[in-house]
Amino acid sequence: MDRRIFLFGATSALWAQTAPSDHLNVGIIGSGSRGQFLMQRFTADAAVRLTAVCDVYEPNLEAGLSLTKGEGKAYRHYKELLSDKNVDIVIIATPEHWHAQMVLDALAAGKDVYVEKPLCHTPEEGVALMRAGRNSRQIVQVGMQRRSYPLYLQARDIQAAGTLGDVRLVRSWWINNSLKRGPDKKLEGPLDWEQWQGSAAHRPMTLDRFRNWRNYKDYAGGIVADQGAHIYDSIHLIRGVGFPMAVNASSGKVHSQQGDTPETVVVAAEYPEDFLGVFTINYAGMHYPTRIDQLNQFDGDEARMDVGREFLSVFKQTAPETPAITATGSFDSASDAHIQNFLECVRTRKEPNATIEKGFQAALVIQMANLSLDNGRRIRWNPQTLKVEI
Repeated sequence: MDRRIFLFGATSALWAQTAPSDHLNVGIIGSGSRGQFLMQRFTADAAVRLTAVCDVYEPNLEAGLSLTKGEGKAYRHYKELLSDKNVDIVIIATPEHWHAQMVLDALAAGKDVYVEKPLCHTPEEGVALMRAGRNSRQIVQVGMQRRSYPLYLQARDIQAAGTLGDVRLVRSWWINNSLKRGPDKKLEGPLDWEQWQGSAAHRPMTLDRFRNWRNYKDYAGGIVADQGAHIYDSIHLIRGVGFPMAVNASSGKVHSQQGDTPETVVVAAEYPEDFLGVFTINYAGMHYPTRIDQLNQFDGDEARMDVGREFLSVFKQTAPETPAITATGSFDSASDAHIQNFLECVRTRKEPNATIEKGFQAALVIQMANLSLDNGRRIRWNPQTLKVEI
């Protein structure tokens, strides 16, 4: 990206701040199930108008257009949407391998961006995004909604107050089952498969690659990346740490008949603050209700704090079986709070809760975990060169 692009982005940002209308015109790239969910949540703000929809799968495009109340224009290539000068904000809800390039192009076009996690597919993409973000006046929020969730913010404050003492270990797990799903739905309309693949290795289209792209290295980092980005971001938030120092990982075999990423992985991330974050994911286990499918345990030398999706408990050393502090929350509200934080920052130009840098810090841990699996060794991060050392 050159200076002319950044100047264009900065000029567009200033225009957005002085636009005469109170409306925020939103376009979405990727109007599948997650994209449609975000479209519905964005319109909870009365100022939001959904004016542009882009997707390469015709049924998704039509479904997205149906949510715009007749105000949405259809696009079949995302760069055409980005050239629409009436669009102020872009939501990116595509497969992971498209995130980085679309964010870069959106910044160059002067758009504010809400992008789903993980922020990027490789460490190199993350570094490029950080540099672009620092040279842009645009607002970028990564969809790591725990950063705006009052329950997790309370957990952060408890940790910061010293209630737990020294916390040198977090143990986290997430259990589910992806091996017992039913057959994939057949295509219900035209799909531009070549465009969908983008910069990824070009493969013959299969329903599994299209429907379950998270399980393929070409497009994502597997379930450990998809869920691990959330987990490590919440650990970073609550513990108050940033970039990892080193990561080591182990995995079980790949049991899916079609994917090429393991369902069972253990990740150990080391931080310069003398702290370990250990995450275990098992998507070949028992299926739990969403409310209790994950847990983070912060082991301090004075107390332990358990943080789930919708509850928080602190157990002090003096009474380790009886919680001294408890709290509850509605996880469904986390996305609403995160979107509202983003829209507020679009209006005020303040820094959002989940910046590019924070999004990259979470993505980097699981990218290093996958590199550890590929290379069979502990992987280090060099903060001076901003490169992974294998």
